Amino acid sequence: MPLLDALPFGMGVAFAALVGLVLGSFIATLVLRWPAGRSVLGRSHCDGCGRTLGGLDLMPLFSAMIFRGRCQTCGAAIDPFHARVEFGSALIGAMALSILPGTAGWLWALFGWLLLPLALLDARHFWLPDRLNALLAVAGLLLAGPMLETSLADRWIGAVVGGGLLALVAWAYRRSRGIEGMGGGDPKLVAAIGAWLGWQALPLMLLFASLGGILWALVAQAKGDRPLGERQVPFGVFACTAAFVAVPIWPLFLQFQLG
Repeated sequence: MPLLDALPFGMGVAFAALVGLVLGSFIATLVLRWPAGRSVLGRSHCDGCGRTLGGLDLMPLFSAMIFRGRCQTCGAAIDPFHARVEFGSALIGAMALSILPGTAGWLWALFGWLLLPLALLDARHFWLPDRLNALLAVAGLLLAGPMLETSLADRWIGAVVGGGLLALVAWAYRRSRGIEGMGGGDPKLVAAIGAWLGWQALPLMLLFASLGGILWALVAQAKGDRPLGERQVPFGVFACTAAFVAVPIWPLFLQFQLG
């Protein structure tokens, strides 16, 4: 990415945030429409009056601030989910280029943008679509080498070992308990993450994801409105978050080991 690498530091961060805003608008639309069976590529309409939204209505994040989160025509409230996802996506881009300038940072941002819809769909619908998992995996195998300086062989091993390990855990739980303990999309997601991180950083990611799951379980148990064994666990949320966080931490971990 020579052209992007040539950008000054501040400009690179700002541009990554801008790209994140635009992608965040699409990600929010995808997460809201796809589970409902609606077209992701169709024109957006106001849920209150049905008016087709124009360019001013669709400016990522800025439209929500300018029009105070309401339709210009009928005044109906617009789902704040759009603005939150756009802000989160912009934050992913800005953070990635702030911490890892250059090609590695852009790849880390892309990784985050591909993980974001998976995390949101799992959080809202306990759904990790095969097509998004496949897109994540293919992008990792083709592009992710410079992010953590991993070879293609390392990323292939990460995909196979990661997916195989989770599939084995799911099989063992089903065999011992007689019920499903993990959704079918979770092993595929971890396989796709392995295609980005490689096998070396995969244990760190799984550790972070497990800690996140344990913390969630403790909070859910404290609420006490339903037995923990009856709750669905959105493991994909923790896996996506852990995978993104592991990217800058893994090199530090290696330096600590070597030091």
